[in-house]
Amino acid sequence: MSAAVHAGPEQGNRLEIFFRILTTGFCFVLFGVVTLTLGVVLFSYVLLRHRTRDRQRMASRGIVRWWFRTFVEIMRLLGVLDYELHGVEKLQRPGLLILANHPSLIDVVIIGSLVPRFCAVVRSNLLKNPFMRVPIEAAGYITNDQGPGLVTGCDRALALGDDIVVFPQGTRTPESGEIKFQRGAANVAIRARRAITPVVVTCNPRGLARYQRWYQVPPRRMHFVISVHDDLQVDPFLKDGVPEALAVRRLNTHLEAFFEQESGRATS
Repeated sequence: MSAAVHAGPEQGNRLEIFFRILTTGFCFVLFGVVTLTLGVVLFSYVLLRHRTRDRQRMASRGIVRWWFRTFVEIMRLLGVLDYELHGVEKLQRPGLLILANHPSLIDVVIIGSLVPRFCAVVRSNLLKNPFMRVPIEAAGYITNDQGPGLVTGCDRALALGDDIVVFPQGTRTPESGEIKFQRGAANVAIRARRAITPVVVTCNPRGLARYQRWYQVPPRRMHFVISVHDDLQVDPFLKDGVPEALAVRRLNTHLEAFFEQESGRATS
């Protein structure tokens, strides 16, 4: 009688990793196909179906949020990731200026699925992509090339009750974990006198990071922790008649230290 062959721990681990490479690749293809479909079909339908700009914007954002929620759940069910949420009830308020760090490609989708009136600040070069241009314009997202107009645009959107979500790093966190913020978000907060709602994202083990290819999956599924902190008021950075430019620099430095501390990389 032949003996049964059992996969050892190393072989089992290799099989698990191989399976997650396949599921991760499937998720990438699925996201691309569905996003293109939404861009070409649904968002075009929204533009034709709803005559007013406000209705077009709200309907388009509803589609984006539904798709983000669905995609995150698909990734969870396939074993690509899991997540835990802390303080997300704070995101249910209108007119928030939300700042988040960016350790992984997927945190944008997770946060977007949690914010009821999600309005993103996106890279302007995405408008050159004909498939992305339609949903970006339909949803009324703000591009990051508006210069001084960026402050005005964000302030107007916040006054309408939109929740502006900004990833001030501009790109994903490097392997060292160092967090460096561009000053655009701090500039909006100071000049528009808007409190900041910090959202700290950790991903352990890191996956879909800046320094990784999509197929370089971690040894186990990614575990995201999304922590929404109390609002950070900007008034203390403006006291004693401090010039706005200096207040922006001080706020930006404070935010970098805060996010490094809370994300587990304390500054020395």
